[in-house]
Amino acid sequence: MSKLAENPKVKPFIISRIFDAPRELVYKTFTDPEHMKHWWGPKGVKIVSPKMDLRPGGIFHYGMQTPDGSTMWGRFVYREISAPERIVFVNSFSDADGGVTRHPMSLDWPMEMLSVFTFEELDDGRTKLGVTFTPLNASDDEIAVFDKNHPSMTQGFGGSFEKLEVYLATIQKSQSLM
Repeated sequence: MSKLAENPKVKPFIISRIFDAPRELVYKTFTDPEHMKHWWGPKGVKIVSPKMDLRPGGIFHYGMQTPDGSTMWGRFVYREISAPERIVFVNSFSDADGGVTRHPMSLDWPMEMLSVFTFEELDDGRTKLGVTFTPLNASDDEIAVFDKNHPSMTQGFGGSFEKLEVYLATIQKSQSLM
């Protein structure tokens, strides 16, 4: 049983953004590693070696190369894929081989996050992307660190969303030229 079920004090991190793009396109940018390498991750990182097995139980494994040339690794283990409405996965830092590791800069960060991404089609053709992260099997100390870092997560996702916004505009512009 996870600490999430045991500890009602866990406050999920929730953020959303509206994108000027159809839901199917926004969804596709999350389900194709060739798309994700153009926008996933904080500003200033480059996604390297992305490998995706998009199915329940499948894994997305990727490196985030920083400007100094070092690489941090991450992985998703997919739990639910409901195209184009929802993707649920367990998110964690990893090593180059895909094993779960601690956050390289915060040893008290939860090892795993339950991550829910929702894609809502709006009446005007835009898409509302919703993101919820909740620590799994986390200690009280890890939950406290997670809660304290909601503002930096907001900033990090803000940067990723800005990158996605630019990427979606680029894709749509190139499609309109065809």
